[in-house]
This record gives sequence, C-alpha cells and structure tokens, in this order.
Amino acid sequence: MTTTQARTEPQHAQEADPHAGPTAEAAEGHHGGHGPHGYSAQKDAHLKRLRRIEGQIRGLQRMVDEDVYCIDVLTQVSASTKALQSFALSLLEEHLRHCVAAAAEEGGTELDAKVAEATAAISRLLRS
Repeated sequence: MTTTQARTEPQHAQEADPHAGPTAEAAEGHHGGHGPHGYSAQKDAHLKRLRRIEGQIRGLQRMVDEDVYCIDVLTQVSASTKALQSFALSLLEEHLRHCVAAAAEEGGTELDAKVAEATAAISRLLRS
C-alpha cells in the first residue's frame, strides 16, 4: 500500500462503526479503566461541547463539498482548532485538580507518575 492509499483508504475496523469510541484497551490505558475521573462531574457539559465541535467539523466537510472559498474554510478550521484547544485545557485543569491533587495527598511514586503524565500531556498540547 502506498502512503497516499494509507491516507485515503479507510481501515476495515473503522468502517464497521465510524462513531465508535476508542477500543476498551485504549480507553483503559494504563490508568486502571473506569472510575470517577476529573472530568466526570462535568461530563454532560463536556459531551455537549464535543457535539458542538463535531458540528463545526461537519460544517467544514460541508464547506469543502460545496467548494467554499479557501479563506472561509481556513477561518472555520481555526475556530474548530481553538474550540478543541479550549476543551483540552479545560480537561487538563480538571485532571490537575482531581487526579494530580489526589495523588499529591497519597504522595510517593503515585504523585511523581501523575506529574510526569500531566507534563507529557502539556507537552503534546504545546506541539499540536
């Protein structure tokens, strides 16, 4: 398969359910699976916000499909990107207040691990 084909041809697993979330393995990660995460208290608000962002992305698809002027599409891309960045910062703040704060109460290696994890997440956000 060429690089172009890899970018343009959907994977069979993704075709089965395009609305499916991450796999159970990916969702569980190395954090012990489900449980009250920092964002849990605001889950409904977060889902509403993500649906709004999803609508913005669908709008982008529609704009391209309708051959809208490039700069107008780029303006919408910028707005969508800002919305995702804002969501990410909100999620990060909740992680620091909940997960890292709880680890700070426990102390020891758990705190070190949570701080390293948060630092890596911040680094990824800065690079995006």
